[in-house]
Amino acid sequence: MADDILAPDEDEAFRGRCRAFLDEHATGISLGGRPDPRGELRMRATQRFQKALTDAGLAGLTYPAEYGGAGKTKAHEKAWRDTYSAYPTMTYDLIISHGMCLPMLAEYGTDAQKSAYLARNISGEDVWCQMFSEPGAGSDVASLQTKAERDGDEWIINGQKVWTTLAHLCAYGIIIARTDPNVPKHAGISMFIVPMDATGVEVRPIHQIDGSTHFNEVFFTDVRISTDNLLGDLNNGWRMATAMLMYERVAIGSGTTGGITTDRTDRLIEEARRRGLSGDPALRQKLMRLRTLETCLSLVAMRTRAEIKAGRTPGPGGSIGKLATVEIADLHTEVSMAIAGASGVAWEDESDGYWQRQALTSMGHGIAGGTTEIQRNIIGDRVLGLPRDISVDRGVPYKDLKVGTQTR
Repeated sequence: MADDILAPDEDEAFRGRCRAFLDEHATGISLGGRPDPRGELRMRATQRFQKALTDAGLAGLTYPAEYGGAGKTKAHEKAWRDTYSAYPTMTYDLIISHGMCLPMLAEYGTDAQKSAYLARNISGEDVWCQMFSEPGAGSDVASLQTKAERDGDEWIINGQKVWTTLAHLCAYGIIIARTDPNVPKHAGISMFIVPMDATGVEVRPIHQIDGSTHFNEVFFTDVRISTDNLLGDLNNGWRMATAMLMYERVAIGSGTTGGITTDRTDRLIEEARRRGLSGDPALRQKLMRLRTLETCLSLVAMRTRAEIKAGRTPGPGGSIGKLATVEIADLHTEVSMAIAGASGVAWEDESDGYWQRQALTSMGHGIAGGTTEIQRNIIGDRVLGLPRDISVDRGVPYKDLKVGTQTR
């Protein structure tokens, strides 16, 4: 049987197995009103779900069994996503660990690295984070100043990363660091695997406007890691980082489930009806536009996943889905605040502040995974073929640039 097709009876049997599991375990994540600013409670619930998924033989469907996966086909993955789309999402907090770090390890890791890390990542026992952004290198990630210097059989890492999601709950992180300052900035970067409990790693919370602290600054002071922790080839980190960012944009733009989903619109419609506002023609028009955008995003995500299913690494088209999520988040905020009315400016109401937190956190959607401006540039340059912006530092050795705090 072809990898992308299941016989009808096999397909239905597998979907039935997925439904049976989800009926029991995908019940939504409820914190019972308990505060969870660092996300520990949500993560524990997510890990319990992922462990049950692993025990049921449904985790890491397309990854080889010898590395902790289920050894199934891409058709099984599609059937799972289609089925999962009708249930509450239980694994959103693994979107970086599974949507970005896991495929990078599987695609670029050595056999030893796969044996060491994949199974515990797939099962959720070890959660992974991504460490790219720095205070002086956000959209221009290649200007990063964190450096890794070789010392015998070890690399010594010094520097700082910022906006690292859930770093305090992660066992490992994937980091990019400067390994050769004598070449142009994109050419002297390498990618490494870093244990988050290594000596010299310090994680500090960033206090956000909605009261949560799931973002972090991460400081590295003489952190020593084995040369075996190099992921991919030396000084090939920019290509690796680009691949990981493509996976990130697919993960953000495609979500964790498959099929057409309009969860945000559905919840707003329910809230509008509860408040007696569902007959307002202007509101109905905005809700229809939001449903249309969510449907289009689902279709884009399905196309992107079809390309991955065909064996192609995510390309620049992933920026389209990422950009769409920003437009959806902006419109969702506008509509939710119109429905909430006066309670939209208060923290305490019958929704326990849900709509207010959604509005406040929506501002980050245009930054995470690459800013909206960067996404438009990528789409214009690499999808539409428009002329590129002028690069004034092309071919200039990194050590001669004035970036971040570097002045020489």
